[in-house]
Amino acid sequence: MPIDSHKELKKAEKSEVQTYFNGTGFERWNRIYSDTDDVNKVQRNIRIGHQKTVDDVLSWIKESEPLSEMSFCDAGCGVGSLSLPLLQLGAGSIAASDISESMVQETKRRAEIDGIDMSKITFNTSDLESLYGSFHTVICLDVFIHYPQNAAEEMVRHLCGLAQEKLIVSFAPYTPLLALLKQIGQFFPGPSKTTRAYILREKGIVKSANECGFSVFRSKLNQAPFYYSQLIEFRKIKS
Repeated sequence: MPIDSHKELKKAEKSEVQTYFNGTGFERWNRIYSDTDDVNKVQRNIRIGHQKTVDDVLSWIKESEPLSEMSFCDAGCGVGSLSLPLLQLGAGSIAASDISESMVQETKRRAEIDGIDMSKITFNTSDLESLYGSFHTVICLDVFIHYPQNAAEEMVRHLCGLAQEKLIVSFAPYTPLLALLKQIGQFFPGPSKTTRAYILREKGIVKSANECGFSVFRSKLNQAPFYYSQLIEFRKIKS
């Protein structure tokens, strides 16, 4: 595919995702990432799977040095499922961003309802490509599902450039079984296919981080029906 055509496709997909998560997608995923009973069986299982991933990340982070001395970037913060618990745990500072303004505003609303001190968090409506800064730990959970393999690897390299010590990412991993399930509609079922959903080869994700001086510290596969997420913590290799 010509470079210009590739750029136009990438731009169109990004616009599609942004529009979706500011409209019907926001309504759907806001319900999923809440405690309402107004969800179907598929959505409930996705909620359970995603919460497993968030809980694992929080558990890993709590093992680290005092959180009050750590800065975090929550890239693709959604409705604050990770950012808000991090604040409650005593994170030094958090930069929370999402491509959807609706998601960012919902994170603020939830923080206010819970009475969370927001003096240590900044909000930004942004795609991954536009993020900048320097943070102790960069976290990007279940966002790469919107990126094909090459673009996801490019994003890993970009996020490594923002991370001083750690990069934590999760993505839907490629396996022959998941590829088959995706093809026949048993993976990413129904309305969730409103935007393109990609499964990624772990080898390429790891290779991209390695090229930036990061190595795998630990990993875990979380799954529930209709939810498969490979979680990896990368740490900067000490020279």
